[in-house]
Amino acid sequence: MAVEKNAQTPAKSGEKKGKQKTRSAEKRVKIRLVRSLIGHPRKQREVVRGLGLRRIDSEVIRNDCPEIRGMIRKVSHLVKVEELDTK
Repeated sequence: MAVEKNAQTPAKSGEKKGKQKTRSAEKRVKIRLVRSLIGHPRKQREVVRGLGLRRIDSEVIRNDCPEIRGMIRKVSHLVKVEELDTK
């Protein structure tokens, strides 16, 4: 038996469909760790670490996307968030 190949070929891993956003057009947020992680659940410590925060008063700038917003919501009592203007 011969196996028929599909007319459509899968997209290469490097290719993206649709329009690509430019970095300057993306919204950004500055996240700052303001409370200690001592005594908080391990999951919350992992979320803070996933955001890229290491110690109190450390700051990171991340793209404002649903994934990051969800992480911020999980640890909102530990962090301070500031939206950055893009010009």
